[in-house]
Amino acid sequence: MASVVCARFLFQRSKQGLLLSSRAVPAFSSPFLSRAHRLVPSDDEMYQRTTVSVMQKEPGSGIMIHTYSSQGFNIDGNKVIGPCAVLPPAILQWNVGSYKDITEESVSLFHMLEPRIEILVLGTGARLERINPSVLALLRSKGIAVEVQDTPNACATFNFLTSEKRAAAAALIPPPISTALEVTQE
Repeated sequence: MASVVCARFLFQRSKQGLLLSSRAVPAFSSPFLSRAHRLVPSDDEMYQRTTVSVMQKEPGSGIMIHTYSSQGFNIDGNKVIGPCAVLPPAILQWNVGSYKDITEESVSLFHMLEPRIEILVLGTGARLERINPSVLALLRSKGIAVEVQDTPNACATFNFLTSEKRAAAAALIPPPISTALEVTQE
């Protein structure tokens, strides 16, 4: 079924006179809501300027996870194979095979750190998996908040926390091939 598109040209009132518009306007609309309205200084107190902040890695902003794959991670140019513990400023191999291997012993490293971390981001692989409640209780009893996520989201969360200069650590298990992401810079 073919549809016919018609453009109607309407004249609208503004402070400058009549303006031609190709868009239908409701009968009781304000000229400020119209695309055809031209701003004048009185509309926006001397044309407030728009600023743009370019997000770049600043010196001393901490460790950033650049890519992940089914084999491991690229963390600030360091290729890490397999599961890893990111403890700024260190990156360590983490001896777990899957989320089922996350125990009180495997997370003991995180609560023995000085200075203490405020939050631990756990990446459980391709999917969010349930961690043993005793592991979470141990970390919380030591004053460490725990965020359990799938690995892609855990990487993003860790990067965000690090950019905010939070005392964060990450424990990451690489996702299988189906959810792996490789980012290339040109």
